[in-house]
Amino acid sequence: MRRIGELQPAPRSVGAKPPRGVLLAGPPGCGKTLLAKAVAGEAAVPFFSISATEFVEMLTGVGAARIRDLFQRARAAAPSIVFIDEIDAIGRERSMGGDGLNVEWEASLNELLVQLDGFDEASHVVLMAATNRADMLDSALVRRGRFDRHIVVDLPDLAERVAIFGVHARGKPLAPQVDLEKLARRTAGLSGADIASVVNEGALLAARRRQQTIGVGELEEALDRVLAGPERRSRLRPDEERLRLAYHESGHVIVAWMLNLTSIVEKVSIVARGHNFGSTWHVPKEDSQVRTRSQLQAEIASLLGGRAAEDLVYGEPSSQAQDDLRQATSIAREMVFDLGMSASLGPVLVDSGQEILARSDRAGGSVAEAAEREVVRLLETADGACREVLTAHRDELDRLTHLLLERETLDRGELEAALVGLEAQPALEAR
Repeated sequence: MRRIGELQPAPRSVGAKPPRGVLLAGPPGCGKTLLAKAVAGEAAVPFFSISATEFVEMLTGVGAARIRDLFQRARAAAPSIVFIDEIDAIGRERSMGGDGLNVEWEASLNELLVQLDGFDEASHVVLMAATNRADMLDSALVRRGRFDRHIVVDLPDLAERVAIFGVHARGKPLAPQVDLEKLARRTAGLSGADIASVVNEGALLAARRRQQTIGVGELEEALDRVLAGPERRSRLRPDEERLRLAYHESGHVIVAWMLNLTSIVEKVSIVARGHNFGSTWHVPKEDSQVRTRSQLQAEIASLLGGRAAEDLVYGEPSSQAQDDLRQATSIAREMVFDLGMSASLGPVLVDSGQEILARSDRAGGSVAEAAEREVVRLLETADGACREVLTAHRDELDRLTHLLLERETLDRGELEAALVGLEAQPALEAR
C-alpha cells in the first residue's frame, strides 16, 4: 500500500477532492477495527482511536466537548486518521423528544456533524468509523460529503476463510494431516474472529491432551464447540428420550439427504452441546449468497424433518423441535414478507414493520393477513413433504436411528455408508 503523498498523480492535479470520511459496515468480528488500524499503519500517520460510547454522558455538553477535543488534536497532528468504533452509539437516527441522556446524545451527534463539515482540503484529516448497524445511522451523518466511502466488510468467502486459517495457524504446530481448506468449508457463515477462536480452541485442546501438535481431531472438536458449544456428556438422559432424540436427528438427515439441499450433511450427533440435545451439521456445496424459492422450501423441510420423524414414529411431536420451528418460521416469513416468493400474493414486498390497511386480497382481508396465511401454508407444505419422504423411507430412518443410538456421532463417511443407494430426489417444487 502506498503512503499518503506517494499517490501519483496527486488528486488535486486532476481536480479530485480526497474523501473526508470512510464508513466500514458489516457483521461483528469481520475485522473492521483491524482494517482501520492497518490503514493507519500503512499510511504511517498518527492514529486517533476512540469508541463512540465515550461521547455519551448524562452531563450536557461533555460528549460534544470530547468530540471537539478529539478533532482539534487530530488537526494539530495532521496528516492523521481519526477512527470512531461503534459509531451507531451516537450516530443513530434522531427522533423528537426524549430524556436528558437523549438530549446529550443528540448534542454529541450534532457536534460530530459540525466537525465533519469543518474538514477542508488543507486539513489532511480522514475520519474512519465502524458499525454493525449501518441501517440505524442518521441520514445526515452518512450522506456524501461526510462519509464519501461506504465499505462493506462482510463475512469471508471460502478463499478468504482458508487465508484466515493460515494467518491464525501461523507459528502453531499443526499435524501433517490437517487440511485447512476442509476446515474452511465447514465454517461458512463464521467471521474472522470465530475462525481465530476455532484455532485457539484447538490449541487449548491439544495442550490439555499433552500433545505436541494440533491434530485434526482437536480442530474438529474446536469447530463443533464454536458452532454448538462444548459437549455435556455428564447430562444423562433416559433411554426412551435418547431413542426419540435419535429419531429426531435422523429425520433431519433423511429429509436433507432426499431433498437435494444446497448443503451436505457433514455430521450428526445426539451428544448434548450447549443448549442443544442433539445437532446436525451442514456444509454448503458452494459459497453462494443466492437461494431460489425451491431451495428455501427444501431448507424449511429439512428443519421440520426432526419433528415430522417424531410424529411419524410416536404419534406426536415433542419440545425438541422448538428451535427448528423458530428457524423454519423465520425463513418462511422472509420468503413471503421480504422476497416476494408467495405464489398467492405474487411479487409483492410486504413491509411487516408497517400496518397495511389500503390493499385487500381476494378473500377480503388485509395484505398482511394474507401474508401470514401464506407463511402457514409454506410451513404446512414443507411438513407434508417431510412426511412423504420419511414414510417412503421408514426402513432407512429406523436403520440410521439405531446406528446413531449405538455410536452417538456419525460423520459424512459413516452417513454415506449407512444410506448407500438412497438417491436424492429433485428439490421441493413450489406449490
